[in-house]
Amino acid sequence: MSLKYAVLAALLEGEASGYELSKVFDVSLANFWPATPQQLYRELERLAQDGLIEARVVQQERRPNKRMFTLTEAGRADLSGFAATPPRRPTAIRDELLIKIQAMDGTDPAVTRELIEERMSWARGKLARYERVRERLVGDRDEETYLREAERVGPYLTLMAGIAFEEQNLRWCERALVLLERRTTVG
Repeated sequence: MSLKYAVLAALLEGEASGYELSKVFDVSLANFWPATPQQLYRELERLAQDGLIEARVVQQERRPNKRMFTLTEAGRADLSGFAATPPRRPTAIRDELLIKIQAMDGTDPAVTRELIEERMSWARGKLARYERVRERLVGDRDEETYLREAERVGPYLTLMAGIAFEEQNLRWCERALVLLERRTTVG
């Protein structure tokens, strides 16, 4: 899959500037499809050239003018077709920390513990951000009411996947630290 469909899906929320889309990617999509602002801006240009999105310029007095992007009917149709097809390949984990853990034997165990503790800190931070997004989506409703009343549930379902992923990261980190501690006390 290309960044194209992640951008089109983000625009389902409505008109947005490139800056606003980069914030959406930081909070909502980064857990499963990260992109740099430069990648987003290049993709926005391609999508506009392909007629899948439209751009309009908003004049601003004290700041540079900004471009606001919206989905076209062609963009919605393309995204709808994409959403209806099965993924081309299963999920694969690419994680630098796991390579370091794989190679840890013979290195200082304290360094390995620090790396795992840093991962725990990142996971806790992401969980806190995801919880703020969840609170913003759901508001004062319970989950069932939100799911029944919300215009779109896709963002909530992907948010739940991100939360589950970070919770699993924390469980793995906690277990790995216990096993490392056990190994150092036995040896």
